[in-house]
Amino acid sequence: MTDAKATESAHLVRFARKADIDFIAGEGCWLTGSDGKRYLDFVSGVAVNNCGHRHPHLVKALQAAAEKPWHVSNLFRSGAQEHLAARLADLTFADRVFFCNSGLESAEAAIKMARRWQFERGQTRRIKIVALHGSFHGRSFAALAAAGNEEYLRGFGPKCEGFVQVAPGDIEALRAQLDDSTAAVLMEPVQGEGGVRALADDYLKQVRVACDAAGALLIFDEVQTGIGRTGKLFAHEWSGVTPDIMMVAKGLGGGMPIGAVLARAEVAERMPFGWHGNTFGGNPLATTVASAVLDVILAPGFLDNVVRMSALLIERMRELVAQYPSVFQDVRGRGLLLGLKCGPAAGSLAERARARGLLVLTAGDNVLRLLPPLIIGEAEVDIAMHALREVAAEAVEVAA
Repeated sequence: MTDAKATESAHLVRFARKADIDFIAGEGCWLTGSDGKRYLDFVSGVAVNNCGHRHPHLVKALQAAAEKPWHVSNLFRSGAQEHLAARLADLTFADRVFFCNSGLESAEAAIKMARRWQFERGQTRRIKIVALHGSFHGRSFAALAAAGNEEYLRGFGPKCEGFVQVAPGDIEALRAQLDDSTAAVLMEPVQGEGGVRALADDYLKQVRVACDAAGALLIFDEVQTGIGRTGKLFAHEWSGVTPDIMMVAKGLGGGMPIGAVLARAEVAERMPFGWHGNTFGGNPLATTVASAVLDVILAPGFLDNVVRMSALLIERMRELVAQYPSVFQDVRGRGLLLGLKCGPAAGSLAERARARGLLVLTAGDNVLRLLPPLIIGEAEVDIAMHALREVAAEAVEVAA
């Protein structure tokens, strides 16, 4: 008989290095593997499970939706979709919402919307999208071209035209790219994959002014930072800056695949019928669960707890940096999107944490990334920090 372990992934396309864990149960901030071992989840499905696992309100909403039509396509009205769109519009700067299935799809739609808006205004030369080095917007051709990461682009032929990158925080470099060929500026308020770097509020304000002066739209990618991850419903709220277009996904569905593009009426209403489309986007199952997610995130005190737990986690992480400076060098991020700049390889530290029952991610610039469910409390912070302290102590011992 063939070894099951050797063939468990034989029929899957290998696009990611998967840890040899099959999770069969989850509750709150915890996951249980098929071997019975429990893990404290500081990955949250990569900032997806903001409400934790098996949240009763989400489970109830999904069960109710499962008794109704699951999918009717976007050729017909959907009450659940219209309800979610109205809630998102009421909660944000936006007037219109386009639903899709992922952050990647929201990036494609946002880029197309910005370029088409300029075209409809007679600004046919305005196709350039200015983005930031260290950004990540997905792995489609346009999203990869926007980020400009050569490692991700290698081997796929010519890069999509019309994308440039500047250094994050360098307002003069950005201004230099804003000319009569620029359609929009695209950026994450906190760069996740690129190293958990939070952009300064003053910088975002300067970007907004520069875009307005140049006739360019401002697009915020809030795929990872949105839906409470930083202690506000959306990260840009900390700066008081509002975009013209915003990309949302991940935490919006709490585990149900859904993405969205939010836009001001002036931008969205210039889009002609047929400018874009989506078969599954915003179907009744996804939008019902997403509305339930908003119920949880917007409940009194929920975001206050995110801010409190963020402050506690940052304080404890800084203690780790002070105690183990050869292992952990800096604390980065905002809210509960946090990172530890590492000395040793972050990947090896993540593996050691996993062996101790703590799930964490890595990010660019050799950073250990922490993305706990937003429902964490002091007990979970204590457990996570104890595990990381053991990881650091082991790393010091190995280095010696």
